[in-house]
Amino acid sequence: MSITQERKAELIKEFGKNDKDSGSAAVQVAILSERIRNLTEHLKSHKKDFGSRRGLLTMVGQRRSLLDYIKAGNQDAYKSLIEKLDLRR
Repeated sequence: MSITQERKAELIKEFGKNDKDSGSAAVQVAILSERIRNLTEHLKSHKKDFGSRRGLLTMVGQRRSLLDYIKAGNQDAYKSLIEKLDLRR
């Protein structure tokens, strides 16, 4: 369900300003999106796992807040991030 360190490092390299930039909003959104995809696949086969479902909803809300923050700061960065991650909206 969680992501590997290698995959996390790839996301940081792709979306961060440098290899150590794990705290920027774009990197956090990318990592959350990966975790959300993994958890969604888990819930397809484990329909009654309500604890994980609650965690999923929390992560979706956190990602939405971060995306709103990015959108308020830079509209172009928001649009490019949405396209790269293949998110709706």
